[in-house]
Amino acid sequence: MDYSIYLVEDEENLNRLLKSYLEKEGWQVKSFLNGEEAMECINEKPHLWILDIMLPDIDGFQLISEIKKRYSKIPVIFISARDADLDKIIGLEKGSDDYLAKPFSPRELLIRTHIILKRVYGFKDNKVNYGSYFIDKGRRELFNKDNKKITLTSKEFELILCFIENIGQALSREQILKSVWGSDYFGSDRVVDDLIRRIRKKVPKLDIETIYGYGYRLVKK
Repeated sequence: MDYSIYLVEDEENLNRLLKSYLEKEGWQVKSFLNGEEAMECINEKPHLWILDIMLPDIDGFQLISEIKKRYSKIPVIFISARDADLDKIIGLEKGSDDYLAKPFSPRELLIRTHIILKRVYGFKDNKVNYGSYFIDKGRRELFNKDNKKITLTSKEFELILCFIENIGQALSREQILKSVWGSDYFGSDRVVDDLIRRIRKKVPKLDIETIYGYGYRLVKK
């Protein structure tokens, strides 16, 4: 099961950056630039909300109140540039699970998100089997049938995870670049081919099919 995360952040550049980081973890992310857009989806049921408190219209406190009225167990992470102690206290009173004061590292948000998802939903959703391989998404590790860990670079793991999350789907080089290197990457798409070659050597039974002139596809097992 993929986790779905709803992100509400009115700073467009930060919104785009955080969305990119979250998606690289294999999560499905829907982002909003204001509270009104988020309120229209309040009856939907993601696994986690990430809410900026300071929004141009409906603030994060109003949003969490409406979220908790409908789904009291959905976790919420608050982010804010305002007075940290006051916002943290109010957020906890309204049912938030964590709080991050701006500025913060996107990596810190990922770590806290992993912790909350594991605590609320357990570990099983982070583990995937593909043929004779076992992928632990939470620990970002890959094992063979003998339970031996295969050493991977961060980019190698992210590309394998991208394939696992899209089994059977043809992925263009541009899609892979965006997923693994981010939308801000500038350079040749040959880096995709180089990374595929390395993965095929390390993980030979990962059935990656070349789609000439387009990209690659992970064949279903």
